[in-house]
Amino acid sequence: MSRMPSVLMLIIPGLLAAFAGSAISAPDKYTLQVPGGLAFAEFKGYEDWQTVSVSLSEEAFALILANPIMIEAYRAGAPGNGKPFPDGSKMAKIHWKPETSAEAPAPTKVAGALHDVDFMVRDSKRFADSGNWGYAQFNFDDATDTFTPLGEGAACGFACHTIVAGKDYVFTAYPKR
Repeated sequence: MSRMPSVLMLIIPGLLAAFAGSAISAPDKYTLQVPGGLAFAEFKGYEDWQTVSVSLSEEAFALILANPIMIEAYRAGAPGNGKPFPDGSKMAKIHWKPETSAEAPAPTKVAGALHDVDFMVRDSKRFADSGNWGYAQFNFDDATDTFTPLGEGAACGFACHTIVAGKDYVFTAYPKR
């Protein structure tokens, strides 16, 4: 019995050090931010937002999600009703590399390795110079299991979105359910 506490005194600090080391080195996506703008933390919980739509290209399969404020605006007809999305509207777009399902009975493309996560937030005070929207892209590195901010600030996505200025700079429609 007297050996047990001695053994535990040797094992427990080693285990604690091992767990602490992995906790310290584990990457936290919520600490990331694009230069001069959006932080990943502003979108905490995006994984549980409602689906707006999906898209598929040769390079990526995407799931487009929106927070409750944006979903409510979509359901009220935005942006086709002539009203912009309200401040606080947020959208997330998760991109995966497409791959063919090994299990489906017919050739079926499905989401494969995670590629990146993009975010948009409507904030007319912070982003007046970019159509009232801020943008962020965080690329995912499968080898290190980490995200990296991409771009040169929260307005980096604005140039691409100007072609849908008449739709409040939002490409994705809310399809019939």
